Amino acid sequence: MTPAAAAEAIVAAGRRLDSLGFVPATAGNFSVRLDARRLAVTVSGRHKGFLTVDDVMVVDLDGVAEDPRKKSSAETLLHCGIYRRFPQAGAVLHGHSIANTVLSRAAGNGLTLAGYELLKAFPGLPTHEAEVTLPVIPNDQDIPRMQRGLDALWDGMASIPPGYLIRGHGSYVWAPDMPSALMRMEALEFMLACELEERRQPR
Repeated sequence: MTPAAAAEAIVAAGRRLDSLGFVPATAGNFSVRLDARRLAVTVSGRHKGFLTVDDVMVVDLDGVAEDPRKKSSAETLLHCGIYRRFPQAGAVLHGHSIANTVLSRAAGNGLTLAGYELLKAFPGLPTHEAEVTLPVIPNDQDIPRMQRGLDALWDGMASIPPGYLIRGHGSYVWAPDMPSALMRMEALEFMLACELEERRQPR
């Protein structure tokens, strides 16, 4: 994908996820893989519902900016970690919904979703008669340390779901392209909202 096309896809994703309430204030960040060594990613500190193509920058897989006048979020390194680990990943979305924030605070090391029709948005789950456990990792201001923890976690997993939660912080999902990543994010957040609503119901 060209940087211009990637920027347009990212801007459109920002508007969509903002309309759903998944990226309040300046929360969240999005990226698209450009080639084997580069990605387009949102700059730091912008409201994702009001992005322009100038709010997207290009970095390498170490997070180094091609244009030093632009600054990306420190969490860009988590995007880089996904692209390094998963060659099939073509887009990464990070959001901060109420559901993912609350549920991740209450979860242990993982949050299991089972029996939902929208589990079909995840690969290898063709029906609702399935379950997936999303890893929940501790929040950490030291992003390289967080990525090392993720790499160690993934090394020990037989099957890695295309998403995870950061405790009290937000969700990450990835997919081969931006439309698929948006579908995955919407499906995940719907299931998390259902989980949160179910826990509110009297027992």
